Amino acid sequence: MKVKIAENIKFYRKQFKMTQEELAEKLNGKKSLVSNYETGYSTPDIYTLCKLADIFDVTLDELVEWEK
Repeated sequence: MKVKIAENIKFYRKQFKMTQEELAEKLNGKKSLVSNYETGYSTPDIYTLCKLADIFDVTLDELVEWEK
């Protein structure tokens, strides 16, 4: 699941034509934060995932691609 989250963050960021730095600003973080998420080096906590879902206007399920 970690890889899919990383891929989705990068996909949605590019769909919104945002740079890593612009997304980091919206998350009150540094560019390296977004880079680490997109490479799978680190995974956002639940609060950050919810914030990302809001920014990208998707559900949390869509962001993490959770299916039963």
